[in-house]
Amino acid sequence: MNHDPKMKTIELNFFYGDFQALDGITLDFAANEVTALIGPSGCGKSTLLRCLNRMNDLIPGTRVQGQVFLDKQNIYDPDVDVVSLRSHVGMVFQKPNPFPKSIFENVAYGLRVGGVKDRGLIAQRVEESLRGAALWDEVKDRLHDSALGLSGGQQQRLCIARAMAVRPQVLLMDEPASALDPIATQKIEELIHELKASYTIIIVTHNMQQAARVSDTTAFFYMGKVVEVDRTETIFTRPKLKQTSDYVTGRFG
Repeated sequence: MNHDPKMKTIELNFFYGDFQALDGITLDFAANEVTALIGPSGCGKSTLLRCLNRMNDLIPGTRVQGQVFLDKQNIYDPDVDVVSLRSHVGMVFQKPNPFPKSIFENVAYGLRVGGVKDRGLIAQRVEESLRGAALWDEVKDRLHDSALGLSGGQQQRLCIARAMAVRPQVLLMDEPASALDPIATQKIEELIHELKASYTIIIVTHNMQQAARVSDTTAFFYMGKVVEVDRTETIFTRPKLKQTSDYVTGRFG
């Protein structure tokens, strides 16, 4: 068994202008596990998620100190190709954001951008990804219809399929079910369970029950710092710190 983390941060600091959003974050993300990042709004968890595929590079006036490793590579090394990095570290956002294209073209998008021309390969990868996202049976007869005609829950599974199509190693999920109804949320949670056999998943969630249901490890953030990180069951039943206990039992934040 390889026990090296799939990703890790070492003394990561992040600044929006003068505001320090992350303070000395050192965290390991185990391969083929789900790590949940929890904590009150504005505590840095979504900022950390976006540091893991350098999405924050797109925001002017930000700066990063410290290191973020994907396997043995520091993703902030100057010679790292950010486009290639984002194909290894996929992202699913809070609100489903399908492109105004067909269902098929949404999933094929990353492959086409990556220069894949083989139509047979694209069709095969689209089907695999839609099956992987538990959506194939619902859409296989309307692949050429607009993705915008899907329900919210289907759109979010489509966005997961789109992220999967380029075969990433890590999937980042920023509150992927917060805009969905309970039944669609349950489907996304079941999907996360299945996907961790193939991916390392890091999920930001406001929903304590969701974190408890889907994750193996939970990190509790407050004011830009990691307060406590442990196996999820421990965090929710026997946390070491009163602040963690107060948060997960709803007495705070």
